[in-house]
Amino acid sequence: MSGPSKKVVDVAFKASKTVDWDGMAKLLVSDEARKEFATLRRAFNEVNAQLGTKFSQEPEPIDWESYRKGIGSRLVDMYKQAYESVEIPKFEDKTTPEYKPKFDQLLVDLKEAEQQSLKESERLDKEIADVQELKKKISTMTAEEYFEKHP
Repeated sequence: MSGPSKKVVDVAFKASKTVDWDGMAKLLVSDEARKEFATLRRAFNEVNAQLGTKFSQEPEPIDWESYRKGIGSRLVDMYKQAYESVEIPKFEDKTTPEYKPKFDQLLVDLKEAEQQSLKESERLDKEIADVQELKKKISTMTAEEYFEKHP
């Protein structure tokens, strides 16, 4: 296998290894979302299987001699010359360089948002613990003790 088809198969294989299907499945809450997710995963796997089989194989070489015997050398030579003159253009990726910086910036923004979310989550956990503690002590707490904690 060589050329663009090998590159497509390699990219698809790497993509299938980097997708965290189980991690994404844990984030789903509704049955409808799980159903759609399963459909997406099945379609993704089918496409990868097709790329792995259909486009990864080299075409069988043409037996020009057998055609020469049956058809005649002049016509076969003309087809052979036309076949060998066909050039398949190389795939040139113009999209990735355009969107890679945007994607990288989104990843940076995501990490920042994640850190802020974790800090906010810690703050809210502390606030919940304080409220639960206050709820337990409210019946025995004096006004002075309450206003000492909450001026």
